[in-house]
Amino acid sequence: MIRLNLFLAFLLMASAISLVTVRFQTRELFVASERLKSHAHELDAEWRRLQLERAELARNARIDSIARADLHLVSVTPDRTIYLQQPAPAAQESRP
Repeated sequence: MIRLNLFLAFLLMASAISLVTVRFQTRELFVASERLKSHAHELDAEWRRLQLERAELARNARIDSIARADLHLVSVTPDRTIYLQQPAPAAQESRP
């Protein structure tokens, strides 16, 4: 009977230790999960900010102002336009 009691006490201690270990691992996983959710939220906010920045940089008015100010480009006028005409195709000789 003493052997059975010692065996049951050993099983009780082993299950208690495993319970504590499982709860500790659960808490660690929960903390890691929350940390990853927070990081995902930060990345999502950064993605939205970058999308807005890209849209701002691609605006036509901004590109036009940079072209005029930094590159000194001007709008094309008809008097500065050169028109090229393609020569008419030569008449092909007919062969019998």
